[in-house]
Formats: sequence, structure tokens, C-alpha cells
Amino acid sequence: MLFKDQLFLASQYLAPHHLVSRLMGLAADCRTPAVKNWMISRFVRRYGVDMSEALVQDPLAYETFNHFFTRALRPSARPLDPDPGSVLCPADGAISQLGRIEHGRIFQAKGHSYSLTELLGGDPRRAEPFMNGDFATVYLSPRDYHRVHMPCDGTLREMVHVPGRLFSVNPLTASHVPELFARNERVACLFDTEHGPMALVLVGAMIVASIETVWAGQVTPHKRMVRAERYDEAARGPIRLAKGAEMGRFNLGSTVIVLFGPGRIRWTDTPSVRGPVRMGELLALPA
Repeated sequence: MLFKDQLFLASQYLAPHHLVSRLMGLAADCRTPAVKNWMISRFVRRYGVDMSEALVQDPLAYETFNHFFTRALRPSARPLDPDPGSVLCPADGAISQLGRIEHGRIFQAKGHSYSLTELLGGDPRRAEPFMNGDFATVYLSPRDYHRVHMPCDGTLREMVHVPGRLFSVNPLTASHVPELFARNERVACLFDTEHGPMALVLVGAMIVASIETVWAGQVTPHKRMVRAERYDEAARGPIRLAKGAEMGRFNLGSTVIVLFGPGRIRWTDTPSVRGPVRMGELLALPA
């Protein structure tokens, strides 16, 4: 391993994750033109952001860096796969891993795995429908579109906010930080779908200032306790979202993990490990 990579990994354990993220969040919400324009311009140059797909194509027209980062795309920019039974990719990014959930563990990278139960907040009853099921992990790089959409029609049943660390989630940390996705702060959203239970887990990371959902708004910043909210008939009433509809977003980017129960779906040939994907592409079909 390169020395600079060793230094980066060491800094991940020593850095005050939440303080750094809160400070970055304040900067990303700054409306002072000189400050936000400098941040946006530098970001566009460094990461080669393609603004031609954006609904508002002038990067300096956004009120804050966060508004730019979570920008909407033109309606035609992400066509949805037309197969009625298809499961769509929920976000732009790269498929870092996908496969079977085995013995209650999800593969991370290079011999590392993490607990399904811990990923979903520590309740075995919440994890049980996904035991021996299937998972896909989508990594969103800084240049990607950072809104998350529904892979299929779904009715929200529960949202779980799990506090935790904010390690970076890039390929280097995924290969070297044990239990990474079950250690970072995350929001797990559980749905009923035509393919059975489905979970979308939005995982926070270093400098991710907040995670939002379309029904609850900003879910983070960090809290000390796992917080679960039910959305069934006896609680708030169900929330139904159509395939391809926006369900959440990252204010600065991270990772989305998709979970299905056993024997419900089969991955197609479209995704591949480390392969680029776009929201709306075919990800899986019914088993």
C-alpha cells in the first residue's frame, strides 16, 4: 500500500468526523456569492461535472453549493427501463458489489463483510425478511447525480436512522475499514413492493452534511440513539412512491445499498463490479 494511502486511512480513524461534516455543511449552505461561486467553480473543474444534463445548466445560478450538488436533471436525462417488471438502478454511480446475503453477512470488499442486522439498526426482526436475499451496493462519486430514486413501486413501512461514524466510503476505505457500512451513520428505508420487502439504505460518509428523504426532509445530522418511525395504517398512513420517483438525496455524496428477500429478483448482465451505472437503468428482473 502506498504511504499516502496509509496516511489517509490513519486520518480516517483520528479525524473528528461529525465536526468536520458540520463545518462542511455550513460552508455548503453559504449564500455569499464569492464563496459559493468559488466552491462550485473549483468543484466543476476538479471533477469534470457535466452540466449539460442539469435542469439549470449554469453552475453559478444555484443559491448555494448544496443546491448545485443536489441539482435536478432534465426530465429526459435519465430514461427509465420500460420493462414492467424491471428493478431500476436507484442512483448514478458504480456497482461496487452485488450478490447474495450469506449467513446474515453482506460482502464489502477484499475479505471484509458486515452484519445485515447491524446495517438495519440492530433489530433481528427487521433483518429477517432479507436473510439469504440479495444486495447491491452503489457508490456515488463526487461528480455523480446525487438524488436517489425508487427501483420499483413501493409503499414505505419504516424508516430507521442509525447513528455512527462517518468514514469515507471510497474504494480504499471499503477495502480496509472493517464493517464500514454498518459503522457509518445511515438511514434505512423499508418498503413493501411487488418483489416483496425491499430496503434502500442511504449511508453517510465524511463531509456528508445530511441525508434527506422526500417524506421527512433532513433526517440527519447525528443523533445518539437508533430512531425508527413507522408509516403503516396505524401510524402515519402509508406513503407510496412510484418506480423512478425521487425518494431521497445526499448533501454531498456517499453510498446506497439495495436489499431484497430470497428468491425475489435476479441480477441482470447490466451491472458489474466496479461498473458505471445510471439511475433508471435495468438492475434486476423478477426471479
